Amino acid sequence: MKAGVVNPLHWVRSGGEAIKYLDGSGPYEDRDRYPLPSVILLDLNMPDGDGFEVLTWIRNKYPNGGLLVVVLTRVEEIKKINRAYALGANSFLTKPGNVEELQELVNIFSGYWLLNNRQPQPEPRNPFPSHNQ
Repeated sequence: MKAGVVNPLHWVRSGGEAIKYLDGSGPYEDRDRYPLPSVILLDLNMPDGDGFEVLTWIRNKYPNGGLLVVVLTRVEEIKKINRAYALGANSFLTKPGNVEELQELVNIFSGYWLLNNRQPQPEPRNPFPSHNQ
């Protein structure tokens, strides 16, 4: 790919489809074929359930995080930005207006979210716990 992103990309057309995908239900039951993503690019304006509904579902299903949700939309309205963060979005990006800006955004996005960002991980258990703990 021109942006150098080698991670598989899966996309759906609606909010309802996004929830089915993330839930692993219906046509998305095969997790080998439809793996749970590490980063979700979520548009606020979708048919069959808007992005806010999907974001609410994600945070109810995965309350401790684990799924990075980046809202990507044309809306720059402060109320919508604040609502997205209040519902648990990890980032809010405005869709670029042309191909060059999109390419730049993809490069920045992949560098930060896919290469440099570190997610919380379970700490390894000490097989020999100290009595002082």
